[in-house]
Amino acid sequence: MPDSIEMTFSSPINSSLQVGDTIYKSVVTDGVAASPLELGACTSLTSTVITCEIPTTLARPTSTDFILFSKNNKANLASLNGYFAEVEMKNDSTSKIELYQVGSDVSESSK
Repeated sequence: MPDSIEMTFSSPINSSLQVGDTIYKSVVTDGVAASPLELGACTSLTSTVITCEIPTTLARPTSTDFILFSKNNKANLASLNGYFAEVEMKNDSTSKIELYQVGSDVSESSK
């Protein structure tokens, strides 16, 4: 049975994090992060505190671990709906910039 832990941060938490997202930790040694380990699902959050479920057998995160999250892609996929789309791209830089690739996903929505 999982435990519930609270992780408090000194900076605001990424606004994309939602309850239900999966929380991971990555142990950082000499500035190098190891492969992320899944902690569990986010059960609640405030601007600086994340509460998540964590297996009792997993080592608790420390203040030097890197904490990250992933979203459930079944619930967080989005695409354009309708018959047309318009895209505007702006470059606010004063130096030359090259655009290497732009992609889109197009599917017929009605016949």
